[in-house]
Amino acid sequence: MSLFGDGLEKAVQKAFTRPAPKSAGAQMRYLVKQLGGTKTTAQMLRISQRTVERYVKDQIKKPRADLAARMEREVKKRWQPQIRAKARAKAASTGGIVIDTRARMGYTAPIGSTDQDRIRHLTVALPPQYAARLFDAQEQGASDDELQEIAAEALKEVYFQDGGRRAGSLDEVRFTDVEHLEFEL
Repeated sequence: MSLFGDGLEKAVQKAFTRPAPKSAGAQMRYLVKQLGGTKTTAQMLRISQRTVERYVKDQIKKPRADLAARMEREVKKRWQPQIRAKARAKAASTGGIVIDTRARMGYTAPIGSTDQDRIRHLTVALPPQYAARLFDAQEQGASDDELQEIAAEALKEVYFQDGGRRAGSLDEVRFTDVEHLEFEL
């Protein structure tokens, strides 16, 4: 499970103007239309082409739990791409992104100060340049660890250093344990 990647996806999905298809038949018809045929849909979902055709005709209405999850994930991944792009562009250019997290955070600080990690509950508005970096990294297939590093760097600058007004000698901030994470555009 990709905690940071999934969190970014959920934030973007909140911008959708219409709900994604819910029933198995509607989801399968949408995927067939998007992928250009039943054969490619079957290969992507790892089921037979005949099974896809039966879902399209509503001959099968209730998929197995694992297939239902794959179908829902693939539909949401492709649903309203223009709305998704606009939401990302707005966050990356003017709006920024809000991170709400309850996590154990550690940091590297100079000798003589405490650098013991502790659980913090933070709700911080990150500037647009960090939203752009997060979305760009996600688009390029960055791992959850890389997204986590970008978010930690953003929190270092915005929360811990307050834009350069304090904790100037703070070297690095890192997430050591994340209990809750949510992004908001």
